Amino acid sequence: MHIPDGFLTTPVWASLAALSLPSAAAFARKAQSGLEDGRVPLMGVMGAFVFAAQMINFPVGIGASGHLVGSALLAATLGPAAAAVVMTAILVIQALIFQDGGLLALGANVFNMAIAGVLAGYWPYRILSGTRGRMAGLFFGGFLSVIVSAALCLGELALSGVRMPAQVLGISVLVFSVTGLLEGLITVAVIGSLTRMNPRWIREPAGEGRRALALLACAALVLASTGFLVASALPDGLERVAGLVGLAGHERAVLAAPLPDYDTLVIDNPWLRRATAGLLGLGLTTLACFLLGKWISRWRSA
Repeated sequence: MHIPDGFLTTPVWASLAALSLPSAAAFARKAQSGLEDGRVPLMGVMGAFVFAAQMINFPVGIGASGHLVGSALLAATLGPAAAAVVMTAILVIQALIFQDGGLLALGANVFNMAIAGVLAGYWPYRILSGTRGRMAGLFFGGFLSVIVSAALCLGELALSGVRMPAQVLGISVLVFSVTGLLEGLITVAVIGSLTRMNPRWIREPAGEGRRALALLACAALVLASTGFLVASALPDGLERVAGLVGLAGHERAVLAAPLPDYDTLVIDNPWLRRATAGLLGLGLTTLACFLLGKWISRWRSA
């Protein structure tokens, strides 16, 4: 789902960058109204968990894999404004440090996943949150967040002149639909499990919900340090589509990342190389999201 540099034409990526920057700033300003100091750790832990989960690809059929995007999960726990801020921070770190998504395409990735994806994931949950269909809202939010993000991604490729034959579109729909279904199931499983442990973990993360936050943090550590051992080696949905339409090999790096493809090249042991990169990214994401939360919270107080 992360668009690399070289796939989009200049007018497309530049327009999306111009749209995403003020949108992300508006979400940061909006987040002031609902973010108190006690909820700042929740931003850091949720950002860490989503970053780690995005590293783990699972097979979805037709020679492709997918991974948790986390837009609906963040929106349901943090609210859409703070969720957009956290997802933007994750995407920036992935692009700058790990070359996961392009720097020029960062605006497109932010728009697709941190803005449109978060809003698409939030509204089904928001509509059904006060009813018995709350979990159905979470599921449909997860599914819709992936479908909307994927549709925008494919549309941006089409605007960049990439021809999409009917067969490729059919494969894309199938791959992203399966990914969306799994996104919905994972979102329900994560929030359902933590809510059963402590129903107030979202409202009072610094108090009664501390145990749930600790469990999420431990899960993020495990995923970041060992999850790649069971991750699928198949190309993700976008890479699969790129191979079918002749985009494979068009990726280009505008700026060399220090840890490309989540690999610490200076370490000899393969497991340590990946684990070190994952843990470093986890730490950077946690710190960035926590500091952003502190900044927004103090901005609100001022």
